[in-house]
Amino acid sequence: MKKFALVLIVLTLGLLAACGKDEGNAKDSDTIKVGVSGGDTRTWDYIVGIAKEEGLNIELVKFNDYIQPNIALAEGEIDANAFQTISYFDEFKADQKLDLEAIGSTVIAPMAIHSKKHKTLEDLPEGATIALPNEGTNFGRALLLLQEAGLITLTDDFEGIGSIDKIKDNPKNLKIEPVAAGNTPRFLDDADASIINNNFAVEADLKLEDALFHESATAKPYINIIAAQSGDVDRPELQKLVEIYHSEKVEKFIIDTFKGSSIPTFVSLEELKNYKDSWK
Repeated sequence: MKKFALVLIVLTLGLLAACGKDEGNAKDSDTIKVGVSGGDTRTWDYIVGIAKEEGLNIELVKFNDYIQPNIALAEGEIDANAFQTISYFDEFKADQKLDLEAIGSTVIAPMAIHSKKHKTLEDLPEGATIALPNEGTNFGRALLLLQEAGLITLTDDFEGIGSIDKIKDNPKNLKIEPVAAGNTPRFLDDADASIINNNFAVEADLKLEDALFHESATAKPYINIIAAQSGDVDRPELQKLVEIYHSEKVEKFIIDTFKGSSIPTFVSLEELKNYKDSWK
């Protein structure tokens, strides 16, 4: 009887260990788990189909915020994630002390300067009011866009996080109006122009081609990435994942599907990680 009980305990412990193994670590599965955030997964749904044809199984794990996908990746619950810009990623992993690394670039969702009152940048009058998203990183991104458009010059110590005192030269004496990012489209009725994140522009039915100016693939700090644990950078499955994303088929799909609201931006890891050069 004691022998039977001992065998039963061993079998039970083995079963529990197996269950914990299946649930706790994505690497023990034959399927690559990729964390994504937001409702629009058309590109990744397309990639899942291509990958299956090439012998790579991908499971999309959906999150509703920009925090949990990195935590889940750090804890090994997923194999990779794809939802964030390189600048956000570097700031987040430094703050949270996470051992993660970018393994490939994906797209830029362009921030743009929109206006209902003016047709071109040149039409903006002296003292024009410009609404900008007020969150630190977004505010900095908007300032960088104004500089790229030739409307302002930033200080030499600008490093992506925005504040009005980072404006060195403002020849048109633009009046900067910080507002919540989600409210930037509403300010088009009052301001001369509004700088709007791509997702809010799409929701407001604003077309990128109608914008006064918008980011291009040269806006390196805002390139979106695929991230993995640092020790997994050379995993063949993850390298295959990046290879598929960077294929001509996926590039064409993004261009045809999003028509400029998402720009394929496939750069080398070295160029990706040296994005801070564009702030200089």
